Amino acid sequence: MAQNATPLGERIEDEFRFFKTWAKRPMKMGAVVPSSRAFARMMIRHGKPDPEGWTLELGPGTGVITEELIRAGIPQERLVCVEYEQHFYDLLKKRFPRVNLIRGDAFNLGETLGAFADTQFSAVLSGVPVLLISEEKRRHFIADCLSRVRPGGNMTQLSYSFTTPQKPVPGSFRVRSSPWVGFNLPPGRVWIFERETA
Repeated sequence: MAQNATPLGERIEDEFRFFKTWAKRPMKMGAVVPSSRAFARMMIRHGKPDPEGWTLELGPGTGVITEELIRAGIPQERLVCVEYEQHFYDLLKKRFPRVNLIRGDAFNLGETLGAFADTQFSAVLSGVPVLLISEEKRRHFIADCLSRVRPGGNMTQLSYSFTTPQKPVPGSFRVRSSPWVGFNLPPGRVWIFERETA
């Protein structure tokens, strides 16, 4: 796909597709509609993925963030995306044919990433609904993501919560937040997780 924006008609179909998935499995989805482009751009601004490195996106859904990553200069071939839902996976495969797309569980990256399991990513961008899992599992998930980021990189997590989806863990990682993104339904912000260094 070119770096042009997804046509309006397809974006409306994406919102309907996303809502249908939420209606079937509300406990597996963090929102009822896809993230906005403004939210995606905020995530990329704080994630600072390197076009010459590898970028990992978790839970791309209909591909709003994926598209913005490509528009920001990340080559499709340098982008690894992990999507759990089959129909989103099929959509992404058609829309972004050169992306390294994996259908699997973002909470089990050691197994899911396969050939990319040992890759050091410049950034990890996550849209998975972490607030739907236990705090212990969240801590493990964030620590696992950060272990796959090269020095100086970070993990960004979108969230609609007023508070951080995971408190910092001394000696492991710290967290800060972006400004609120009002142009999103619902409004939200990006949480930036970084490894603590000695």
